[in-house]
Amino acid sequence: MLIIIRKSILMAKDSEKGNSKRLAMMHQYGLTPKKLYPDLSVPDLVEFSIQKKEAILSHTGSISVQTGKFTGRSPDDRYIVQDNITKKTVNWGKVNHPISEKNFDSIFERMKKFVRNKELFLFNGFVGADKEARLPISIITDKAWQSIFANQIFIKPTKEELRKHKPKVILLSLNDFKSIPKKDGTNSETFIVINLKKRIILIGSTSYAGEIKKSIFSLMNYYLPKQGIFPMHCSANIGKSNDTVLFFGLSGTGKTTLSADSNRFLIGDDEHGWSSNGIFNFEGGCYAKCINLKKESEPQIWNAIRFGSVMENVVVSQHNRIPAFSNGSLTENTRVVYPLEFIPGAVIPGLAEHPKVIIFLTADAFGVMPPIAKLSKEGAMYHFMSGYTSKLAGTERGITQPKETFSQCFGAPFMPLHATNYAEMLGNKITQHNTKVYIINTGWYGGPYGIGKRIDLNYTRSMVTAVINGELDKRSFKLHQIFNLEIPLECPGVPNQLLDPAQTWNNQNEYLQAATKLANLFIQNFQKFGEVSQKIIDAGPKKIDL
Repeated sequence: MLIIIRKSILMAKDSEKGNSKRLAMMHQYGLTPKKLYPDLSVPDLVEFSIQKKEAILSHTGSISVQTGKFTGRSPDDRYIVQDNITKKTVNWGKVNHPISEKNFDSIFERMKKFVRNKELFLFNGFVGADKEARLPISIITDKAWQSIFANQIFIKPTKEELRKHKPKVILLSLNDFKSIPKKDGTNSETFIVINLKKRIILIGSTSYAGEIKKSIFSLMNYYLPKQGIFPMHCSANIGKSNDTVLFFGLSGTGKTTLSADSNRFLIGDDEHGWSSNGIFNFEGGCYAKCINLKKESEPQIWNAIRFGSVMENVVVSQHNRIPAFSNGSLTENTRVVYPLEFIPGAVIPGLAEHPKVIIFLTADAFGVMPPIAKLSKEGAMYHFMSGYTSKLAGTERGITQPKETFSQCFGAPFMPLHATNYAEMLGNKITQHNTKVYIINTGWYGGPYGIGKRIDLNYTRSMVTAVINGELDKRSFKLHQIFNLEIPLECPGVPNQLLDPAQTWNNQNEYLQAATKLANLFIQNFQKFGEVSQKIIDAGPKKIDL
């Protein structure tokens, strides 16, 4: 009994010492909250979130929260502090909006005053499974459920790592704090401000947890290239023969769905780095879309929605607490966050060999892109820089129907550097490791959105399988004259007529006009990159007069 009592006293002292250390860290940044809850367990945080009426418990054990006005990212409210360093290194423009150091300091000072009467939740952890590239982070939120989000999406430390934890980045998210646009130089009361020099991220007046995840990702995309590490907006999985595959694409194109394959092992569903050691996951969890989720088509994600996971904006029945995944009344961008260990066979820690295959995913709302095509190195660089897809409903504020877009590196909102920096790293990696690259269209065929049909997920999975097992390499290809793409004449498990998009349209002239329009948009978009190798330009679509 005496031994147990002494052990309990030592544990209590250790906890008290840890709390004191966390408070000291907070005070270092000028943050003096009314009460701080550092590094609580997920069950404790679930209890807090329900007691505070932030969330309700579903019949699966997962909690459900509503994020209010913002159910997607707000890209026009995202800023990077412009200072003597970032002024020359950040690719300023429509994506990376500058904010002055003075305005950053003004916002931060008011946030410090704001938290004096607030209860805050602190998560300490890491970004990056590769310890050589790992970044210690501290996520401070005023919502218990957002601290669960941080626990599940980032890499949790061991007890020993937690004792030694010293953050190199802090993120402060205050859902109820608003900026003063005229005073702070912001577009609205909402803001996501990234200070790359001070390594501080401030978020206010939005509850959408994706802002926490993607602002940390943006910071990694700035710092890792300086270490010779290629940061990527992609999912990754690996087979039993160590055949790593990467899936690039924007939200809604299928990264999470296609990487969650019961015949393969998930490395991660969204953010990775490619170093001289191989691939590594930035995160420790997944953030999956779950609109129209069905157990039959996506069993891994379905089964991951249990105690410890958080559903965002999923309508839950008041009667029986069953989630209505087909209900998009709050948003089409319904989400669920869960830790990697909820996926059977997930690779933990998220480390893997250099990839054998890279797949670019696009959801073409015009219905004119081939379902699958093979890319040369230059073709891969061209389409990587172009990043064509359609923004799907709900992924951003104001997007109610699919809209064509070009998002460089399949992640423009998160890329602080010029696209050529990332494309050159991709090209070098493809050459070094003889990686095959394909582009797959998960969008429409037989006509544009509203007329044509969405490509069946089973067909897409068959294409992915044929690429991975080498079956597609054995097939004959033909050149798509407009897009300058090598498309296969046949693919196991896919109807031959589907492989040539023109053959799925009733009116060939309408197809020609729609495809030519998109090809010209590719060419027009690529001009923004300035001087680029002619070999890369020649690998893209050909200019055709309508």
